[in-house]
Amino acid sequence: MAFSTHVITLTLLAILVSMSSAQLSPTFYATTCPNLQTIVRNAMTQVINSNPRMGASILRLFFHDCFVNGCDASILLDDTATFTGEKNALPNQNSALGYEVIDSIKSQVEASCNGTVSCADILALAARDGVFLLRGRSWNVPLGRRDARTASQTAANNELPSPFADLSTLISMFAAKGLNAQEMTVLSGAHSIGQAQCFTFRTRIYNETNIDPRFATTRRANCPATGGNTNLAPLDIQTANQLDNNYFQNLVALRGLLHSDQVLFNNGSQDALVQNYSLNNGRFVADFAAAMVKMGNISPLTGTQGEIRMNCSRIN
Repeated sequence: MAFSTHVITLTLLAILVSMSSAQLSPTFYATTCPNLQTIVRNAMTQVINSNPRMGASILRLFFHDCFVNGCDASILLDDTATFTGEKNALPNQNSALGYEVIDSIKSQVEASCNGTVSCADILALAARDGVFLLRGRSWNVPLGRRDARTASQTAANNELPSPFADLSTLISMFAAKGLNAQEMTVLSGAHSIGQAQCFTFRTRIYNETNIDPRFATTRRANCPATGGNTNLAPLDIQTANQLDNNYFQNLVALRGLLHSDQVLFNNGSQDALVQNYSLNNGRFVADFAAAMVKMGNISPLTGTQGEIRMNCSRIN
């Protein structure tokens, strides 16, 4: 019996240690790379000053990374003759941007702290800083992620929400990642910044009825019924380079650009929340920051899992 109790005690201890090692911490690099956050913030400041759209692009990269096998930088891996990554999955191909920004920041971090900081953590910090620099609220980023040695184009094709998705699909896809309907709605507020290609909203502006007619006419000017698939339009017509609650005001006014935007305010379960966010920017930015922390905790690799990539676009 004593032997069994001893084994059980050791087993419980092992479980506790494992659980502990899986916890991320904002101070993870406090001693091993104390300049990390300054390096990332300075780099993102330069990038945003030059091209504000890049804040949205980096945020989207982080979202698309976390939704496919967790926040593990798998989206950053290039295809090779023997390896198929996620960059050419349908939701990413010719639309995911900012890889070179993360590569540049990684090089600067390596110069300061060689072989110490994961690409996954750099992406998480860069996404936070992009939001902050575009007038969103900052948050403490839990750190300690490691980088994947694998990627899944199939998962990227199947598990990333489509711009054509309806409300029930969005709720279920986010729920599959541990995010509830409220978190899905507030994270959709990321569409307060950035742009979308014509093919993603053509059906909405030509065929849907729950749309402001003047808004539809404005958007048709740069998105013909045929052709012009890659022509761009701002997701938020009011403040395209500022993360704020104008996105939700647009939904209430039936000026959501994507079908997957407007379904959040279309006589459904999220209408009251959208209305509340449209009237309260402070609540939106606070809830957005909290939801970003939770999203950043989706299935991270920690401890001895994965690796610290020396180059974000390929495994060591």
